[in-house]
Amino acid sequence: MRSTAHHADVIIIGAGIAGLSAAHLLTGAGLGVSVLEAAPRVGGRLATDEVDGFRLDRLGPLLCTSWPELTGTPGLGAPELREFAPGVLVHSEGRRHLTGDIRSARGALKAARTRSSAPWVHRAPRPPRALRGSAASGAPAVSGSAGSAQGAYGHELGAPGRGGGRGGVVTGAIDRARLGAALHRLALTPEARLLARPERTAAEALAGVGLPGRTVDGILRPLLAALLSDPALTTSSRSADLALRDYARGGLCVPAGGSAALPELLAAALPPGTVRTGVHVTAADITSVRTKEHGELGCRSLLLATGAGAAAELLPGLRVPSFRPVTVLHHTAPAAPPTGRSLVLDGDRSGPVAYTSVMSEVDPSRAPEGRALITSTVLGTPPPDLDRSVRAHLAALYGVATDGWELLAAHHDPEAVPAMEAPHDPRRPVRVLAGLYVCGDHRDTSTVQGALHSGRRAAEAILTDLAVPGTHEGSLPRAA
Repeated sequence: MRSTAHHADVIIIGAGIAGLSAAHLLTGAGLGVSVLEAAPRVGGRLATDEVDGFRLDRLGPLLCTSWPELTGTPGLGAPELREFAPGVLVHSEGRRHLTGDIRSARGALKAARTRSSAPWVHRAPRPPRALRGSAASGAPAVSGSAGSAQGAYGHELGAPGRGGGRGGVVTGAIDRARLGAALHRLALTPEARLLARPERTAAEALAGVGLPGRTVDGILRPLLAALLSDPALTTSSRSADLALRDYARGGLCVPAGGSAALPELLAAALPPGTVRTGVHVTAADITSVRTKEHGELGCRSLLLATGAGAAAELLPGLRVPSFRPVTVLHHTAPAAPPTGRSLVLDGDRSGPVAYTSVMSEVDPSRAPEGRALITSTVLGTPPPDLDRSVRAHLAALYGVATDGWELLAAHHDPEAVPAMEAPHDPRRPVRVLAGLYVCGDHRDTSTVQGALHSGRRAAEAILTDLAVPGTHEGSLPRAA
Protein backbone atom coordinates (compact mmCIF):
# COMPACT_ATOMS: atom_id res chain seq x y z
CA MET A 1 0.00 0.00 0.00
CA ARG A 2 2.99 2.35 0.27
CA SER A 3 3.65 4.90 -2.43
CA THR A 4 7.08 6.44 -3.05
CA ALA A 5 5.34 9.85 -3.09
CA HIS A 6 4.32 9.47 0.53
CA HIS A 7 6.17 8.99 3.78
CA ALA A 8 3.20 7.01 5.13
CA ASP A 9 -0.28 6.03 4.10
CA VAL A 10 -1.62 7.50 7.33
CA ILE A 11 -0.01 9.98 9.69
CA ILE A 12 -1.44 10.03 13.21
CA ILE A 13 -0.72 13.08 15.35
CA GLY A 14 -0.78 12.11 19.02
CA ALA A 15 0.36 8.91 20.73
CA GLY A 16 -2.39 8.62 23.31
CA ILE A 17 -4.39 5.43 23.54
CA ALA A 18 -6.88 6.61 20.89
CA GLY A 19 -4.18 7.18 18.27
CA LEU A 20 -2.23 4.06 19.22
CA SER A 21 -5.31 1.83 19.05
CA ALA A 22 -6.13 3.25 15.60
CA ALA A 23 -2.53 2.63 14.49
CA HIS A 24 -2.86 -1.06 15.39
CA LEU A 25 -5.97 -1.53 13.28
CA LEU A 26 -4.45 0.35 10.34
CA THR A 27 -1.10 -1.48 10.36
CA GLY A 28 -3.00 -4.75 10.76
CA ALA A 29 -4.79 -3.94 7.50
CA GLY A 30 -1.46 -3.46 5.70
CA LEU A 31 -1.17 0.33 5.72
CA GLY A 32 2.02 2.24 6.43
CA VAL A 33 1.45 4.34 9.54
CA SER A 34 3.53 6.98 11.29
CA VAL A 35 2.53 8.17 14.78
CA LEU A 36 4.00 11.55 15.78
CA GLU A 37 4.07 12.59 19.43
CA ALA A 38 5.42 15.91 20.75
CA ALA A 39 6.04 14.60 24.27
CA PRO A 40 9.08 12.44 25.08
CA ARG A 41 6.80 9.49 25.91
CA VAL A 42 3.56 7.95 24.72
CA GLY A 43 0.29 7.95 26.60
CA GLY A 44 -0.91 11.54 26.77
CA ARG A 45 -2.79 12.02 30.06
CA LEU A 46 -2.23 8.38 31.00
CA ALA A 47 1.16 9.09 32.57
CA THR A 48 2.85 7.36 35.48
CA ASP A 49 5.86 8.83 37.30
CA GLU A 50 8.39 6.85 39.33
CA VAL A 51 9.31 8.48 42.66
CA ASP A 52 11.49 6.66 45.22
CA GLY A 53 10.25 3.27 44.07
CA PHE A 54 6.59 4.34 43.90
CA ARG A 55 4.63 4.40 40.64
CA LEU A 56 2.35 7.44 40.73
CA ASP A 57 -0.39 8.14 38.20
CA ARG A 58 -0.83 11.77 37.18
CA LEU A 59 -4.53 11.25 36.46
CA GLY A 60 -5.32 7.63 37.28
CA PRO A 61 -8.88 7.16 35.99
CA LEU A 62 -11.05 4.34 37.30
CA LEU A 63 -11.54 1.54 34.77
CA CYS A 64 -14.23 -1.13 34.54
CA THR A 65 -13.44 -4.79 33.88
CA SER A 66 -16.58 -4.92 31.70
CA TRP A 67 -15.19 -2.52 29.07
CA PRO A 68 -14.97 -4.55 25.83
CA GLU A 69 -12.20 -2.38 24.36
CA LEU A 70 -9.86 -3.33 27.22
CA THR A 71 -9.82 -6.94 26.01
CA GLY A 72 -10.72 -6.46 22.33
CA THR A 73 -8.18 -3.84 21.22
CA PRO A 74 -5.33 -5.29 19.14
CA GLY A 75 -2.01 -4.66 20.85
CA LEU A 76 -3.39 -4.67 24.38
CA GLY A 77 -3.81 -8.43 24.48
CA ALA A 78 -5.01 -9.25 27.98
CA PRO A 79 -3.73 -6.35 30.11
CA GLU A 80 -3.01 -7.10 33.73
CA LEU A 81 -5.75 -5.42 35.76
CA ARG A 82 -5.99 -5.02 39.53
CA GLU A 83 -9.54 -5.01 40.87
CA PHE A 84 -10.93 -3.10 43.81
CA ALA A 85 -12.92 -5.02 46.41
CA PRO A 86 -16.60 -5.49 45.42
CA GLY A 87 -18.81 -2.61 46.45
CA VAL A 88 -17.50 0.58 48.04
CA LEU A 89 -16.85 2.05 51.48
CA VAL A 90 -19.01 5.14 51.92
CA HIS A 91 -18.13 7.67 54.62
CA SER A 92 -21.22 9.44 55.93
CA GLU A 93 -22.09 11.14 59.20
CA GLY A 94 -18.74 10.22 60.73
CA ARG A 95 -19.04 6.49 59.97
CA ARG A 96 -17.88 4.11 57.25
CA HIS A 97 -20.52 1.97 55.54
CA LEU A 98 -19.41 -1.10 53.60
CA THR A 99 -21.87 -1.80 50.80
CA GLY A 100 -20.56 -5.19 49.75
CA ASP A 101 -21.35 -6.30 46.21
CA ILE A 102 -24.50 -4.33 45.30
CA ARG A 103 -24.56 -5.12 41.59
CA SER A 104 -27.45 -7.60 41.86
CA ALA A 105 -30.39 -8.08 44.19
CA ARG A 106 -29.15 -11.55 45.09
CA GLY A 107 -25.66 -10.28 45.86
CA ALA A 108 -27.03 -7.39 47.92
CA LEU A 109 -29.29 -9.67 49.96
CA LYS A 110 -26.49 -12.17 50.53
CA ALA A 111 -24.15 -9.42 51.71
CA ALA A 112 -26.88 -7.98 53.93
CA ARG A 113 -27.62 -11.32 55.56
CA THR A 114 -23.92 -11.93 56.16
CA ARG A 115 -23.47 -8.56 57.80
CA SER A 116 -26.66 -8.71 59.81
CA SER A 117 -25.39 -11.88 61.53
CA ALA A 118 -22.34 -10.02 62.87
CA PRO A 119 -22.82 -7.88 66.01
CA TRP A 120 -22.11 -4.16 65.75
CA VAL A 121 -19.15 -3.13 67.83
CA HIS A 122 -17.30 0.18 67.80
CA ARG A 123 -13.59 -0.23 68.42
CA ALA A 124 -10.37 1.52 67.59
CA PRO A 125 -8.15 -0.05 64.94
CA ARG A 126 -6.17 -2.99 66.27
CA PRO A 127 -3.03 -4.68 64.95
CA PRO A 128 -3.44 -6.38 61.55
CA ARG A 129 -3.77 -9.91 62.98
CA ALA A 130 -6.73 -8.84 65.16
CA LEU A 131 -8.28 -7.00 62.22
CA ARG A 132 -8.50 -9.98 59.88
CA GLY A 133 -12.07 -11.10 59.16
CA SER A 134 -13.09 -14.51 60.40
CA ALA A 135 -15.06 -16.88 58.22
CA ALA A 136 -16.55 -18.42 61.36
CA SER A 137 -17.95 -15.10 62.56
CA GLY A 138 -19.43 -14.23 59.20
CA ALA A 139 -17.40 -11.02 58.92
CA PRO A 140 -16.56 -10.25 55.30
CA ALA A 141 -12.80 -10.23 54.89
CA VAL A 142 -11.10 -7.63 52.72
CA SER A 143 -7.96 -8.90 51.06
CA GLY A 144 -4.64 -7.31 51.88
CA SER A 145 -2.44 -7.21 54.94
CA ALA A 146 -4.57 -4.49 56.52
CA GLY A 147 -7.36 -6.96 57.24
CA SER A 148 -11.11 -6.43 57.07
CA ALA A 149 -12.91 -3.13 56.85
CA GLN A 150 -15.47 -4.25 59.42
CA GLY A 151 -12.83 -5.04 62.01
CA ALA A 152 -11.29 -1.62 61.49
CA TYR A 153 -14.45 0.43 61.61
CA GLY A 154 -16.88 -1.77 63.52
CA HIS A 155 -19.83 -0.42 61.52
CA GLU A 156 -21.20 -1.65 58.23
CA LEU A 157 -23.96 -0.57 55.93
CA GLY A 158 -27.36 -0.92 57.54
CA ALA A 159 -26.14 -1.93 61.00
CA PRO A 160 -27.89 -0.15 63.89
CA GLY A 161 -26.12 2.74 65.55
CA ARG A 162 -25.06 2.82 69.19
CA GLY A 163 -28.00 2.98 71.54
CA GLY A 164 -30.56 2.17 68.83
CA GLY A 165 -29.81 5.23 66.70
CA ARG A 166 -30.73 5.41 63.08
CA GLY A 167 -29.04 3.18 60.53
CA GLY A 168 -26.53 3.95 57.82
CA VAL A 169 -26.83 5.45 54.36
CA VAL A 170 -28.81 2.47 53.07
CA THR A 171 -30.89 0.96 55.86
CA GLY A 172 -32.22 -2.54 55.67
CA ALA A 173 -31.88 -5.48 53.32
CA ILE A 174 -34.86 -4.34 51.22
CA ASP A 175 -33.18 -1.07 50.22
CA ARG A 176 -29.99 -2.89 49.33
CA ALA A 177 -31.91 -5.44 47.30
CA ARG A 178 -33.75 -2.68 45.42
CA LEU A 179 -30.46 -1.02 44.57
CA GLY A 180 -28.99 -4.33 43.43
CA ALA A 181 -32.06 -5.08 41.30
CA ALA A 182 -31.90 -1.64 39.68
CA LEU A 183 -28.23 -2.08 38.80
CA HIS A 184 -28.88 -5.60 37.52
CA ARG A 185 -31.65 -4.32 35.21
CA LEU A 186 -29.34 -1.57 33.99
CA ALA A 187 -26.61 -4.11 33.24
CA LEU A 188 -29.02 -5.98 30.95
CA THR A 189 -30.29 -2.88 29.11
CA PRO A 190 -29.02 -2.54 25.51
CA GLU A 191 -27.01 0.58 24.73
CA ALA A 192 -29.48 1.70 22.05
CA ARG A 193 -32.29 1.75 24.59
CA LEU A 194 -30.22 3.83 27.02
CA LEU A 195 -29.37 6.34 24.29
CA ALA A 196 -33.07 6.60 23.38
CA ARG A 197 -34.04 7.76 26.87
CA PRO A 198 -34.93 11.45 27.42
CA GLU A 199 -31.73 13.40 28.01
CA ARG A 200 -31.24 15.59 31.07
CA THR A 201 -28.54 16.06 33.67
CA ALA A 202 -27.39 13.08 35.70
CA ALA A 203 -28.50 14.85 38.90
CA GLU A 204 -32.05 15.27 37.53
CA ALA A 205 -32.17 11.66 36.37
CA LEU A 206 -31.13 10.37 39.80
CA ALA A 207 -34.20 11.96 41.36
CA GLY A 208 -36.46 9.67 39.32
CA VAL A 209 -34.78 6.28 39.75
CA GLY A 210 -37.37 5.10 42.27
CA LEU A 211 -34.93 4.44 45.11
CA PRO A 212 -34.94 6.00 48.59
CA GLY A 213 -33.24 9.39 48.81
CA ARG A 214 -30.71 8.05 51.33
CA THR A 215 -29.64 5.40 48.80
CA VAL A 216 -29.39 7.90 45.94
CA ASP A 217 -27.55 10.60 47.89
CA GLY A 218 -25.41 8.25 49.95
CA ILE A 219 -24.29 5.75 47.30
CA LEU A 220 -25.29 6.51 43.71
CA ARG A 221 -24.40 10.21 43.76
CA PRO A 222 -20.81 9.84 45.09
CA LEU A 223 -20.27 6.73 42.93
CA LEU A 224 -21.36 8.54 39.75
CA ALA A 225 -19.27 11.58 40.67
CA ALA A 226 -16.22 9.29 40.86
CA LEU A 227 -17.01 7.49 37.59
CA LEU A 228 -17.72 10.73 35.68
CA SER A 229 -15.22 13.07 37.43
CA ASP A 230 -18.22 15.37 37.84
CA PRO A 231 -19.10 16.39 41.43
CA ALA A 232 -22.12 18.48 40.36
CA LEU A 233 -23.46 15.70 38.08
CA THR A 234 -24.26 18.07 35.21
CA THR A 235 -23.16 15.29 32.83
CA SER A 236 -25.70 14.01 30.31
CA SER A 237 -27.95 11.39 31.88
CA ARG A 238 -27.29 9.11 28.90
CA SER A 239 -23.55 9.18 29.54
CA ALA A 240 -24.23 8.60 33.24
CA ASP A 241 -26.42 5.59 32.40
CA LEU A 242 -23.63 4.11 30.27
CA ALA A 243 -21.07 4.63 33.05
CA LEU A 244 -23.31 3.09 35.69
CA ARG A 245 -24.15 0.18 33.38
CA ASP A 246 -20.44 -0.54 32.93
CA TYR A 247 -20.03 -0.57 36.72
CA ALA A 248 -23.01 -2.90 37.08
CA ARG A 249 -21.53 -5.30 34.53
CA GLY A 250 -18.06 -5.54 36.07
CA GLY A 251 -15.86 -4.37 38.90
CA LEU A 252 -13.68 -1.29 39.17
CA CYS A 253 -10.01 -1.77 38.41
CA VAL A 254 -6.70 -0.11 37.54
CA PRO A 255 -3.86 -1.31 35.27
CA ALA A 256 -1.06 -3.11 37.09
CA GLY A 257 1.97 -0.86 37.42
CA GLY A 258 0.12 2.37 36.61
CA SER A 259 -2.15 3.77 33.93
CA ALA A 260 0.82 4.31 31.61
CA ALA A 261 0.98 0.52 31.19
CA LEU A 262 -1.87 0.64 28.63
CA PRO A 263 -0.29 3.02 26.07
CA GLU A 264 3.11 1.42 26.64
CA LEU A 265 1.65 -1.97 25.71
CA LEU A 266 0.06 -0.53 22.57
CA ALA A 267 3.24 1.25 21.47
CA ALA A 268 5.49 -1.75 22.11
CA ALA A 269 3.32 -4.01 19.95
CA LEU A 270 3.45 -1.73 16.87
CA PRO A 271 6.04 -2.32 14.10
CA PRO A 272 9.43 -0.77 14.98
CA GLY A 273 9.70 2.87 13.93
CA THR A 274 5.95 3.44 13.81
CA VAL A 275 5.92 5.77 16.83
CA ARG A 276 8.21 8.79 16.94
CA THR A 277 8.28 10.89 20.10
CA GLY A 278 9.66 14.40 20.48
CA VAL A 279 8.23 15.45 17.11
CA HIS A 280 6.44 18.81 17.08
CA VAL A 281 3.85 19.37 14.35
CA THR A 282 3.46 23.01 13.25
CA ALA A 283 0.92 22.60 10.44
CA ALA A 284 -1.08 19.82 8.86
CA ASP A 285 -3.49 19.09 6.03
CA ILE A 286 -4.86 16.00 4.33
CA THR A 287 -1.73 15.18 2.34
CA SER A 288 1.13 16.57 4.42
CA VAL A 289 2.35 17.39 7.90
CA ARG A 290 5.04 19.96 8.68
CA THR A 291 7.25 19.32 11.69
CA LYS A 292 10.03 21.25 13.42
CA GLU A 293 12.38 18.28 13.45
CA HIS A 294 11.81 16.56 10.09
CA GLY A 295 10.35 19.17 7.78
CA GLU A 296 7.40 18.12 5.65
CA LEU A 297 6.06 14.56 5.67
CA GLY A 298 3.60 13.32 3.07
CA CYS A 299 0.58 11.08 3.62
CA ARG A 300 -2.67 9.91 2.07
CA SER A 301 -4.79 10.45 5.19
CA LEU A 302 -4.35 12.38 8.41
CA LEU A 303 -5.73 11.43 11.82
CA LEU A 304 -5.68 13.96 14.68
CA ALA A 305 -5.51 11.95 17.90
CA THR A 306 -4.51 14.73 20.28
CA GLY A 307 -6.57 16.35 23.01
CA ALA A 308 -9.44 18.54 21.90
CA GLY A 309 -7.55 21.80 22.39
CA ALA A 310 -4.48 20.74 20.42
CA ALA A 311 -6.68 19.30 17.66
CA ALA A 312 -8.51 22.64 17.32
CA GLU A 313 -5.18 24.48 16.94
CA LEU A 314 -4.33 22.33 13.92
CA LEU A 315 -7.90 22.27 12.65
CA PRO A 316 -9.53 25.69 13.25
CA GLY A 317 -13.28 25.46 13.66
CA LEU A 318 -13.24 22.15 15.52
CA ARG A 319 -15.52 22.43 18.54
CA VAL A 320 -13.69 22.32 21.84
CA PRO A 321 -15.70 21.12 24.84
CA SER A 322 -15.41 22.48 28.34
CA PHE A 323 -13.27 20.46 30.73
CA ARG A 324 -13.45 19.14 34.27
CA PRO A 325 -10.33 19.72 36.40
CA VAL A 326 -8.93 16.83 38.42
CA THR A 327 -6.20 16.80 41.08
CA VAL A 328 -4.55 13.55 42.16
CA LEU A 329 -2.48 13.31 45.35
CA HIS A 330 -0.27 10.46 46.50
CA HIS A 331 0.72 9.99 50.15
CA THR A 332 2.80 7.35 51.85
CA ALA A 333 2.12 6.36 55.45
CA PRO A 334 3.99 4.32 58.09
CA ALA A 335 1.07 1.86 58.09
CA ALA A 336 -1.73 1.32 55.63
CA PRO A 337 -5.23 2.37 56.72
CA PRO A 338 -7.26 -0.80 57.33
CA THR A 339 -9.58 -0.55 54.32
CA GLY A 340 -8.02 -3.31 52.20
CA ARG A 341 -8.77 -2.98 48.48
CA SER A 342 -11.94 -0.92 48.94
CA LEU A 343 -12.65 2.35 47.14
CA VAL A 344 -13.59 4.93 49.77
CA LEU A 345 -16.24 7.53 48.79
CA ASP A 346 -17.30 10.67 50.63
CA GLY A 347 -21.09 10.40 50.88
CA ASP A 348 -21.42 13.77 52.66
CA ARG A 349 -19.24 15.82 50.28
CA SER A 350 -17.70 17.24 53.44
CA GLY A 351 -14.22 17.87 52.07
CA PRO A 352 -12.14 18.14 48.90
CA VAL A 353 -11.55 14.38 48.37
CA ALA A 354 -14.17 12.69 46.18
CA TYR A 355 -12.65 9.22 46.44
CA THR A 356 -9.51 7.57 47.76
CA SER A 357 -7.96 4.14 48.20
CA VAL A 358 -4.94 2.40 49.62
CA MET A 359 -3.48 1.85 46.16
CA SER A 360 -0.67 -0.35 47.46
CA GLU A 361 -3.36 -2.85 48.54
CA VAL A 362 -5.15 -2.72 45.18
CA ASP A 363 -1.92 -2.91 43.16
CA PRO A 364 1.14 -3.86 45.26
CA SER A 365 3.46 -3.19 42.30
CA ARG A 366 2.93 0.55 42.74
CA ALA A 367 4.78 0.77 46.05
CA PRO A 368 8.03 -0.62 47.51
CA GLU A 369 7.59 -3.62 49.77
CA GLY A 370 6.50 -2.60 53.23
CA ARG A 371 5.41 0.91 52.16
CA ALA A 372 1.80 2.10 51.94
CA LEU A 373 0.58 4.25 49.04
CA ILE A 374 -2.66 6.20 49.47
CA THR A 375 -4.03 7.78 46.29
CA SER A 376 -6.75 10.43 46.52
CA THR A 377 -8.69 12.38 43.89
CA VAL A 378 -10.04 15.92 44.18
CA LEU A 379 -12.66 16.92 41.61
CA GLY A 380 -13.16 20.52 40.55
CA THR A 381 -11.09 23.50 41.65
CA PRO A 382 -8.70 22.42 44.44
CA PRO A 383 -8.52 24.42 47.68
CA PRO A 384 -5.55 26.81 48.11
CA ASP A 385 -4.24 24.87 51.11
CA LEU A 386 -4.46 21.60 49.19
CA ASP A 387 -2.31 19.21 51.23
CA ARG A 388 -3.57 20.42 54.62
CA SER A 389 -7.23 20.22 53.55
CA VAL A 390 -6.79 16.81 51.97
CA ARG A 391 -4.95 15.40 55.02
CA ALA A 392 -7.74 16.59 57.33
CA HIS A 393 -10.37 15.05 55.08
CA LEU A 394 -8.45 11.77 54.77
CA ALA A 395 -8.18 11.57 58.55
CA ALA A 396 -11.98 11.59 58.69
CA LEU A 397 -12.46 9.23 55.76
CA TYR A 398 -10.02 6.61 57.05
CA GLY A 399 -10.45 7.21 60.77
CA VAL A 400 -6.70 7.44 61.37
CA ALA A 401 -4.22 10.23 62.08
CA THR A 402 -2.56 11.58 58.91
CA ASP A 403 -0.02 13.97 60.46
CA GLY A 404 2.81 11.52 59.79
CA TRP A 405 1.90 10.94 56.15
CA GLU A 406 4.33 12.16 53.50
CA LEU A 407 3.09 13.81 50.30
CA LEU A 408 4.88 12.14 47.39
CA ALA A 409 3.24 14.06 44.54
CA ALA A 410 0.24 16.19 43.65
CA HIS A 411 -0.76 16.66 40.02
CA HIS A 412 -3.46 19.11 38.89
CA ASP A 413 -4.84 19.00 35.36
CA PRO A 414 -7.34 21.78 34.53
CA GLU A 415 -8.34 19.94 31.34
CA ALA A 416 -8.31 16.39 32.69
CA VAL A 417 -11.71 15.22 31.44
CA PRO A 418 -13.83 16.61 28.58
CA ALA A 419 -17.28 17.49 29.90
CA MET A 420 -20.23 15.46 28.61
CA GLU A 421 -23.03 17.88 29.39
CA ALA A 422 -26.43 17.51 27.75
CA PRO A 423 -26.96 17.40 24.87
CA HIS A 424 -24.02 15.05 24.34
CA ASP A 425 -23.47 12.77 21.38
CA PRO A 426 -21.39 9.79 22.56
CA ARG A 427 -20.62 8.94 18.95
CA ARG A 428 -19.51 12.28 17.50
CA PRO A 429 -18.30 11.96 13.88
CA VAL A 430 -14.63 11.01 13.50
CA ARG A 431 -14.56 11.82 9.76
CA VAL A 432 -14.20 15.57 9.15
CA LEU A 433 -13.95 14.89 5.42
CA ALA A 434 -12.41 12.16 3.29
CA GLY A 435 -8.73 12.08 4.22
CA LEU A 436 -9.07 14.03 7.49
CA TYR A 437 -10.16 12.39 10.76
CA VAL A 438 -10.30 13.14 14.49
CA CYS A 439 -10.43 10.74 17.45
CA GLY A 440 -10.14 10.89 21.22
CA ASP A 441 -12.31 10.74 24.30
CA HIS A 442 -13.80 14.11 23.30
CA ARG A 443 -15.40 12.39 20.27
CA ASP A 444 -16.96 9.58 22.32
CA THR A 445 -17.26 9.28 26.09
CA SER A 446 -14.74 10.84 28.49
CA THR A 447 -13.22 7.52 29.54
CA VAL A 448 -10.40 5.21 28.53
CA GLN A 449 -13.07 3.04 26.93
CA GLY A 450 -14.34 6.05 24.95
CA ALA A 451 -10.84 6.92 23.72
CA LEU A 452 -10.17 3.35 22.57
CA HIS A 453 -13.55 3.13 20.86
CA SER A 454 -13.11 6.43 19.02
CA GLY A 455 -9.73 5.20 17.74
CA ARG A 456 -11.44 2.09 16.41
CA ARG A 457 -14.15 4.15 14.69
CA ALA A 458 -11.56 6.43 13.10
CA ALA A 459 -9.54 3.48 11.79
CA GLU A 460 -12.66 1.92 10.27
CA ALA A 461 -13.56 5.20 8.55
CA ILE A 462 -10.04 5.53 7.09
CA LEU A 463 -10.05 1.96 5.77
CA THR A 464 -13.45 2.52 4.19
CA ASP A 465 -12.39 5.76 2.46
CA LEU A 466 -9.11 4.26 1.23
CA ALA A 467 -11.03 1.22 -0.04
CA VAL A 468 -8.53 -1.18 1.49
CA PRO A 469 -9.26 -4.63 0.01
CA GLY A 470 -11.08 -6.96 2.37
CA THR A 471 -12.10 -4.26 4.84
CA HIS A 472 -15.02 -1.92 5.21
CA GLU A 473 -16.60 -0.04 8.07
CA GLY A 474 -17.74 -2.43 10.75
CA SER A 475 -15.77 -5.40 9.39
CA LEU A 476 -12.89 -5.26 11.86
CA PRO A 477 -12.95 -7.70 14.78
CA ARG A 478 -14.95 -6.37 17.74
CA ALA A 479 -14.88 -7.25 21.36
CA ALA A 480 -17.79 -9.38 22.49
